[in-house]
Amino acid sequence: MAINDRIILGIDPGTIVMGYGIVHVQNNKLSLIALGVIKLDKLEEHSDRLKKIFERVVALIVEYKPDELAIEAPFFGKNVQSMLKLGRAQGVAIAAALSKNIPMVEYSPKKIKMSITGNGNASKEQVSAMLHNLLTFDNTEGYLDATDALAAAVCHYFQNSKTQSGTKKSYSGWDSFLKDNPKRKA
Repeated sequence: MAINDRIILGIDPGTIVMGYGIVHVQNNKLSLIALGVIKLDKLEEHSDRLKKIFERVVALIVEYKPDELAIEAPFFGKNVQSMLKLGRAQGVAIAAALSKNIPMVEYSPKKIKMSITGNGNASKEQVSAMLHNLLTFDNTEGYLDATDALAAAVCHYFQNSKTQSGTKKSYSGWDSFLKDNPKRKA
């Protein structure tokens, strides 16, 4: 896999709605391949939802042939049961990727938001707006799970771009960041 020509599958795991976003990196240029959600709310049993997640992630891998998976880590939200279910969904998505020999990287929600917007506490809407500006795609209003997944893929691209360039630049503020990254301004 050439670092300058690769496909990254991003996943925002969920047991009701799972988002996915797929980007192509070619010569350090990022382009959107696909973006969407997998709705699981019609399935009653949690085990049926997990099975569907596995099957759909494998299908995405077969169709788009990603080189890497970037996935959002579960976070403690409303209650422990929700976090456990989210962790299972994430684990099944990871298992699907590993079953197809796709390496994976996990990123915390704060890391993803920081990478995309420069603010680890940004809202889902702010992340979506930044991605719309960066990649120019149709409105995905109501599909914030899809843009969250896309954010994981783009975060992974940004993280690898930093390590490949050999320099990790720090900024004194938002203005200096935007000066070096004009395309990331909303």
